[in-house]
Amino acid sequence: MSNKDTGSKRYAYRANKEENRKELKHVKIDESSVVNENMKMDLPKKRFYRQRAHSNPFSDHQLEYPEKPADMDWSKLYPYYYDENTKEMTKKVTITDIGCGFGGLLIDLSPEFPNDLILGMEIRVQVTNYVEDRIIALRTNNVETKGYQNINVLRGNAMKFLPNFFEKGQLSKMFFCFPDPHFKQRKHKARIITNTLLSEYAYVLKEGGIIYTITDVEDLHIWMAKHLEEHPLFERLDETWESNDKCVQIMRHATEEGKKVERKKGDKFVACFKRLPTPEII
Repeated sequence: MSNKDTGSKRYAYRANKEENRKELKHVKIDESSVVNENMKMDLPKKRFYRQRAHSNPFSDHQLEYPEKPADMDWSKLYPYYYDENTKEMTKKVTITDIGCGFGGLLIDLSPEFPNDLILGMEIRVQVTNYVEDRIIALRTNNVETKGYQNINVLRGNAMKFLPNFFEKGQLSKMFFCFPDPHFKQRKHKARIITNTLLSEYAYVLKEGGIIYTITDVEDLHIWMAKHLEEHPLFERLDETWESNDKCVQIMRHATEEGKKVERKKGDKFVACFKRLPTPEII
């Protein structure tokens, strides 16, 4: 098999629009320079992907999104799971990290859930580019073991377009790690957990699926837990369940924000909720 033929299996496609990369003047990941299995690709450096800490979710970010889930082309994000014969994907995304930041959770979840496709959604351009390049490098450096083929990142706004990407009951796990707290009361409508958004999350999450939340801001933790507890389709899981769940342990330590909190010896507040069955209409 020629290098051309193996390219789609060896490397990730850059699925996010190339013009989003126009500011990366000092960054170039030359995949063609990796000419044999023994060479390694350098991981990207964050200092070349500088971006404001937060982005307004209500702004027009000129995002591309499918009209409906069936229109989404997942083959560019997960080429290893695309069957050239049937022209179809062999798996669907079942785990999402909403606001994935620099991708730490994705990378730690990848080997723990080798049979799941895991997607990070991030609205910030440069941060998305960093995660995408990080995954390209990891896939290239682990080509023999086919590592990290089951993760990728998509630039998108989960507050607006989540049902455009996922079918009803498609997801088994959703992570909300250290979301923007939006401290000012007039900004609370921009928080990632609200009554309206929870109904959309319930739609794409299968019965028995789990929502994971973690933050270092106690006020936001109370807000998220309160809204989830009040929603009829979610039930809070207790601390015993949390202590035995491997995703909670990974979530506590994998993200860049989580590591920053640890360095500052701050607190982390966790709340996990199970998607309940939809009541039958009599």
